[in-house]
Amino acid sequence: MSDRFNLLASSAPSLSLTAEMLCLRAVLFACALPLCSPRPLGLLPDEPLNDRPIIGILTQEVTDPEMKPYGGAYIPSSYVKYIESGGARVIPIRLNQTREEHERIFKSINGLLLIGGASNLETSEFAHTTEIYFRLAVKANDVGDYFPIWGTCMGFQLLTVLVAEQNLLSEIAAENVSLPLNLTSEASSSRMFEGFPPELLKALSEEALTGNFHHYGVTEQVFRGNEKLTSFFSILSINTAKNGAVFVSTMEGRKYPFYGVQWHPEVNRFQWSPQYSFPHSKNAVRLASLLAEFFVNEGRKSFHHFSQVEEESRALIYHYNPLYVANFTAYEQAYFF
Repeated sequence: MSDRFNLLASSAPSLSLTAEMLCLRAVLFACALPLCSPRPLGLLPDEPLNDRPIIGILTQEVTDPEMKPYGGAYIPSSYVKYIESGGARVIPIRLNQTREEHERIFKSINGLLLIGGASNLETSEFAHTTEIYFRLAVKANDVGDYFPIWGTCMGFQLLTVLVAEQNLLSEIAAENVSLPLNLTSEASSSRMFEGFPPELLKALSEEALTGNFHHYGVTEQVFRGNEKLTSFFSILSINTAKNGAVFVSTMEGRKYPFYGVQWHPEVNRFQWSPQYSFPHSKNAVRLASLLAEFFVNEGRKSFHHFSQVEEESRALIYHYNPLYVANFTAYEQAYFF
């Protein structure tokens, strides 16, 4: 994928991103990760659910020169549509806010989506802000305050950095290719796939339903060799890249409702450029639909809320209009901030 389309790839080949991927060290996150067990995941059958969930999507810093005239941060509309299709509303979370403001937002939303992109994982505001929400979510879940996080592509990678407290990424040649998932034995008992009908799970392991657009990832060997990662996450699937590297492609938290996919489920329904390998088969669409509903349903278990209806209304993404960007990006539309 060329640099002008690198917004879809989690690790497009640029000097800053290459340096970031190769040089990030554990000093990025100095505080130790609390690994104490939270209360059991989920709610009891007779407990109520939140039928008005709101998912926060963290904005991404604009790095493409052609997008800079429109704003300093963005969210591709495909992610917004993806969450809305699952039954939730969306608020954009701006970068460069105070910690106090982020804490207020955390108490107002019911889940966090970390999108793919091309931000520096060492110095970017995206990385620093993600850490704030990650720590708040760990602390909340430890006391039974349910709060899910989903990371797609670069979001997946950043979750591994936060948990391992070091950069374990290596070059993975899996750009612009759709793949079936090699499901592990833990996939059948996972929360992510428990609602999938058997025929779709079979299709997921045989058909190219997952779009991959990344140059870096965590190999299975490195992942399984890191005690922090293996104690925190279950590996649900692996894949083999063009360069022969076997990488972790799907994971979910063992004790926490944190989920990560190295691939892009949102493109199956909401991105259409013929230059890219976006799966659009019936099963690909069904896969994306079920995953969107799954994450939103995780958000229904959270009862965070805004203090006032007017404040909630002002925060929703409905106040912003997406712009057409398909003539110079891999997206059809994007929101700018």
